[in-house]
Amino acid sequence: MGGKKRQPDSLRKTRPPTREEVLAAKGRTVPDVIARGLTVLFCGINPGLYTAAIGHHFGRPGNRFWPALHQAAFTPRLLDPSEEHELLGWGYGITNIVPGATATAGELTPDQLKSGARTLIRKVRKYGPEFVAVVGIDAYRKAFVRPKAQTGLQPETIGTARIWLLPNPSGLNANYQLADFVSAFRQLREAAEQQRENHR
Repeated sequence: MGGKKRQPDSLRKTRPPTREEVLAAKGRTVPDVIARGLTVLFCGINPGLYTAAIGHHFGRPGNRFWPALHQAAFTPRLLDPSEEHELLGWGYGITNIVPGATATAGELTPDQLKSGARTLIRKVRKYGPEFVAVVGIDAYRKAFVRPKAQTGLQPETIGTARIWLLPNPSGLNANYQLADFVSAFRQLREAAEQQRENHR
């Protein structure tokens, strides 16, 4: 059989966007990676401009999401953002509180976050994940009006979905190192596995 040999996904890295492409991405959205009955639906705050420019979640170099996901044993190897749909096969997905891209999450208003929370609630009730892992403490506090919320399992739920709060893995978040993210992500994975075990 002739034809060009398909390059493995792990080698098909996303082309870095130009500065013009990044600046033009303001307000752009990134499609959800979602399906019914996921174990964990990860929920970012909103896409950054670089992420929106390449069209893949947590896409900016320096973001700790993908390394933390792998090192916490959610994925068997480190994924490139362009391989995000492979998460569905392991029972994981990605969405955002606010869909439109901004240069920083700090540009979002409380009203935008609260509106995004209402949309997220509808989405979670539709798709029914076991856990919703919100990746961003301050954004969660504002979006859900929970000013004292801390990382880990939250007392409230969305339907039957349990809410787990994780720190924002952006490279701009200097309060956490990669090892801190790995530890936080691992606690979530262990809780999800324990819940599955309890339901057998």
